[in-house]
Amino acid sequence: MKRAQKIFELGDRRWYAIARDPDKPDYVIDTNEYLVVDGNDALLCDPGGMEIFPAVFSAISAEYDPAHIGGIFASHQDPDIVSSLSLWLEFNPAMKCYCSWLWTGFIPHFGGDASTFVAIPDEGMDIVQGRLNLRAVPAHYLHSSGNFHLYDPVAKLLFSGDVGAALLPPGESGLFVENFDAHIRHAEGFHRRWMGSDVAKLDWCERVSKMELDLLCPQHGAIYRGADIQRFINWFAELKVGVLRV
Repeated sequence: MKRAQKIFELGDRRWYAIARDPDKPDYVIDTNEYLVVDGNDALLCDPGGMEIFPAVFSAISAEYDPAHIGGIFASHQDPDIVSSLSLWLEFNPAMKCYCSWLWTGFIPHFGGDASTFVAIPDEGMDIVQGRLNLRAVPAHYLHSSGNFHLYDPVAKLLFSGDVGAALLPPGESGLFVENFDAHIRHAEGFHRRWMGSDVAKLDWCERVSKMELDLLCPQHGAIYRGADIQRFINWFAELKVGVLRV
C-alpha cells in the first residue's frame, strides 16, 4: 500500500514521496509520486497512472489536504506519469498542468482543455505557485524528446523523472539508496535502453553537477542523497546510451 513519506522539511516547506507499492500487481510498473508543499500551496510531480489514483490520493490525504494542490508537474507524456490527470481534474477542475509545449496537444487525451495546460518552453522556466518558486530544468531526450526535471533551491532537491530510475526486484523497498554499487545494477539496463542521446546525457550531467543538491528523486526506485548524487552523475556520464544491440 502506498503511503506519503516526508523527505524534506524546513519551516512550511515540505516534500513528500508517495513511494513504491509492494502490493501492486506485477503487470504495472512501480512509480514514485512527489508532493511539494509550502503552507497552503502545493504542487504534485508526476501524479501517476489512472489505475493508482485512489492509492495516491489516499496516501496524500493522510498527510495533507489535497484541496490545496493547485498544480501538476508532468515531466513528460507517458501514461505512468500523468494518465490520472482527468481524475485530478474531477477533484479540482481549476488545477493547472505544467508540461513541455511539445506535449500540450498530446496530454489532453488524458483530460483537461486549453485552460488546464501551462506550456514550458524548451529552455525551461520558473514555476511560481503562491509561495512556491521552482525551476523546470531541461532534460530533453532523457528519455522523452520533450522532458523536464524540477528543481527546488530551498530543499536542494531535484525531481529527476526517469533519470536515476531503477527497476528494483521484490523485497527492495527502501526509500533511499543505501548501497550505491548494489543499487546501480538495477538502473543500468533501464538507462541504456530508455536514454536516447549521449549528447543530451552529458549536457544534463554538466548542468546538474553545478546545482546545490542534497536529494535526487527519480520517478522509479530509490532516492539518491549526499555523495551518492555525484556518484550517480559520474556513472551516468560514462554510460553508453541510445544504442540497441540485438
